[in-house]
Amino acid sequence: MSSHTTSQRYLSTRGGSYGLGFEEVVLKGLASDGGLFIPEEIPTIPQDWGQDWLHWSFQELAFRIFSLYISPSEIPPDDLHKIVDKSYSSFRAPDITPLVTLDQDKQLHLLELFHGPTFAFKDVALQFLGFLLEYFLVRRNEHKEGNQREHLTVIGATSGDTGSAAIHGLRGKKDLSIMIMFPKGKVSPVQEAQMTTVTDPNVHNVAVDGSFDDCQDFVKALFGDSDINRTHKLAAVNSINMARILAQITYYFFAYATLVKSEKFKKDDRVRFVTPTGNFGDILAGYFAKAMGLEIEKLVISTNENDILHRFWQSGYYEKKPVHGQEADGGFAEDGSKAHEDGVRETLSPAMDILVSSNFERLLWFLAFQVYGKGSLEEKRNIAGQRVKSWLEELKTSGGFGVEPAVLEAAKADFESERVSDKETVATIKSTYLSKCPAAQTSKGTKGTACNGGYVLDPHSAIGVAAARRSVTRAPPPQTHHIALATAHPAKFSNAVEMALKEESDFEFREVLPEQFIGLDELPRKVTDVKKSNGLEGLKTFIRERVPSTSTHA
Repeated sequence: MSSHTTSQRYLSTRGGSYGLGFEEVVLKGLASDGGLFIPEEIPTIPQDWGQDWLHWSFQELAFRIFSLYISPSEIPPDDLHKIVDKSYSSFRAPDITPLVTLDQDKQLHLLELFHGPTFAFKDVALQFLGFLLEYFLVRRNEHKEGNQREHLTVIGATSGDTGSAAIHGLRGKKDLSIMIMFPKGKVSPVQEAQMTTVTDPNVHNVAVDGSFDDCQDFVKALFGDSDINRTHKLAAVNSINMARILAQITYYFFAYATLVKSEKFKKDDRVRFVTPTGNFGDILAGYFAKAMGLEIEKLVISTNENDILHRFWQSGYYEKKPVHGQEADGGFAEDGSKAHEDGVRETLSPAMDILVSSNFERLLWFLAFQVYGKGSLEEKRNIAGQRVKSWLEELKTSGGFGVEPAVLEAAKADFESERVSDKETVATIKSTYLSKCPAAQTSKGTKGTACNGGYVLDPHSAIGVAAARRSVTRAPPPQTHHIALATAHPAKFSNAVEMALKEESDFEFREVLPEQFIGLDELPRKVTDVKKSNGLEGLKTFIRERVPSTSTHA
């Protein structure tokens, strides 16, 4: 692939695939050996990047970053520009992901990522992925008719926001079907309505009587099943798809550029990003940005009570730690908190109620390559792949694994971690609202984050803010700025927000309800219940009956 740079060629984290192009990686989603795709090398930005990059729009910045990972022989620059422009045309904020200040004294800022169609950060990636998949299929099907046309079936599992963002990104797309599985009764009413009220023929919602991890296991099983792959061409929509990580890199650069251009930022100031995360995809994009050369002092992982990532950074052990039969503090069924099986704790931030973080595998590869890589480049990659494969096998068979101190130290070089409880989440929503912070006046693009001079956080964003406040004590102003990521709109988690602010006489939830949510629960729905006990075969039967096969024109 002489037309591709090393950052435009991709390999599997488990060592079974090398030298793949971007189109193949996006359409496959998951490697044939069960691993995740990563670029052979993370590209570096020009040393003088600040001269131009700091002044580019979000769309231009996205184009420049994507171009480092996508060969022009696969997507010509003019076409990539058009894909980017279409991807972000439906966002309500002019800056796509605006940066606002929560606390001037602490130099704590908030990156608002909820201005897309479904009011969640995942729109940034999934709008791009939808137009990207459509582009590839339209090109492949040019001059083809009837059963000669390729049809792609995009499958995914969701704990809430991925499903609605994916559906809105792919609804109505030519030669594409999308099937989203979610744990029945364990996503918030708004999240479920955003998914199931989309009745386009190419959209299929599946409610599974299990946990999110059960749904995610079904996705992985489908990709590994040779039978269904003979009749249906499958693609991934979860953050295991490399295109999603790529799209999320942009807002780390854009937030940094916005801050640097402001009067608040002084020469030699440092920047920390604080990211609420469950599946590790959002903060992995920050790792890529840092590795590319963005001057991030530290990436702070913020988890809820499902803290497998936090425990790893504290101990060097990545373990599931089941909690069967125990009651988790807090949590509302109305907000999708009943995800208690198989060790997943019920929390007020259900989109982060995940037992195993899939994207952590990608970081493990880079850590193994750094610590254990010896010999030629090919040998180093092989060693890293074998290490990851053995760790993941131990996780599967024993429920966890440990790493050597050198690997943990390498991880700590770029990351810190925090665990935030439900009580702290509620307290953070309340204290942020009562602070009457500047963000309540400067936030723009979407109704619902400001009420009577107070800023309203959703519970996931509150976890990021709570972790950021702790990080400020370790890296205080005036030398350090903190950027916490606001991943969802508060109206998506009304019960948790109302619980936090129920004693505030000047707060009324209807004041923060976007017009797009009004009447949503009254619309017709399209959803199919599937029993976990029917297993993979039951799911395959559903796909054959409802979803067009590879060679069928939708």
